[in-house]
Amino acid sequence: MESSSFSFPCIQIITLLIFSHTMFSSVKPVAVIHFSEDLYTRSRNASVSPPPPPVPVPALYVIGDSSVDCGTNNFLGTLARADHLPYGRDFDTHRPTGRFSNGRVPVDFLDEVLDEMSKCLLALRLGLPFAPSYLGQSGSVQDMMRGLNYASAGAGIIFSSGSELGQHISFSQQIQQVMDTFQQFILTMGEHAAADHISNSVFYISIGTNDFIHYYLPDVSGVQSKFFAWMFTRFLAQTMKQEIKNLYNANVRRVVVMGLAPIGCAPYYLWQYNSQNGECIKPINNVILEFNFVMRYTVEELNKELVDANIIFCDAYAGSMDILKNKDQYGFTYTDTACCGLGRYNGWLMCLSSGMACRNATNHLWWDQFHPTSAVNEILAENVWSGLHNKMCYPMNMQQMVAQRVKMSDDVINRFSNQA
Repeated sequence: MESSSFSFPCIQIITLLIFSHTMFSSVKPVAVIHFSEDLYTRSRNASVSPPPPPVPVPALYVIGDSSVDCGTNNFLGTLARADHLPYGRDFDTHRPTGRFSNGRVPVDFLDEVLDEMSKCLLALRLGLPFAPSYLGQSGSVQDMMRGLNYASAGAGIIFSSGSELGQHISFSQQIQQVMDTFQQFILTMGEHAAADHISNSVFYISIGTNDFIHYYLPDVSGVQSKFFAWMFTRFLAQTMKQEIKNLYNANVRRVVVMGLAPIGCAPYYLWQYNSQNGECIKPINNVILEFNFVMRYTVEELNKELVDANIIFCDAYAGSMDILKNKDQYGFTYTDTACCGLGRYNGWLMCLSSGMACRNATNHLWWDQFHPTSAVNEILAENVWSGLHNKMCYPMNMQQMVAQRVKMSDDVINRFSNQA
């Protein structure tokens, strides 16, 4: 049995060249101001309950790609940047922030901003301030103790995934940044306090899409002739498993692992494969389904192998397909055409200017060629937290996970001390 072949047309290179005018533009930190209370606060098919009482979670740390990048790539020389309008146009600032959305990314459901710090949906639920970009943070250990976002657009589980776009912080490099952060905690707080802080914090990982978009599907280095899709997904899962073990050995205990969204339904692939009537591209979605299946099993293995670890897997594919299949119930009109882009399904060219964007993004599922709108991100984040619209997290949701306080034994802390 031979693996199916996916080839990318030359037009992708043209797309990148057109976008290159943003590559070396001067970058200034985004000044964030207060947001209106009603911005994206409506729930699609149920009322949003008030935040629960504070729980013992000191910080939220984010690792990933453009699905959760909050501005890391603003500081890099890369084509994968969202520091220009119309990205961020639905923030009260009406300014780009580096997020690949018209507004918020899943960990970003902004509510209030003080001193250039904002609150996200998940952080708000935890009673925490929003985690700033690792490259854009103040450098204060006190601020770092309240959370950081290491995510970088273009990053993949494989080191070279997305490298044709320019600079990015790969998955392994982000893990190293996390370890560097831990060392600063030890020097400042002491070993016991650092171990307690790390073990009770939540680590949110959302990465893997670029390994398919920029590596496997375009058949880079003939990878499809060397690995069947199933073998490739197992390789990615094993790499992810080892990195999570590395985090565990550094005292991380609470981890949210996000599965991949149905990129076979993304406007870019609908355009590339000449989809009829907006049908998703099944061969691509099948590969994503395989990856999510393997990752869910891998998380189950990790929970059995790692004593006192609490790791959950959240299936973004299931959550996204629920929205697509029940678009009327969720209030969406357009599920195949991006709000911003050019060509059929707005999938030919990426979002380059405000003139390419629709007026109302809230009734669109897709914002650009590959990224969902803030309205979709809100729903997915609510599902991660409590399964409000769709149960997509296993073996429990994030709210249930953080309700269980982690207690570190002296043996574990001593082992951490010896490693440090």
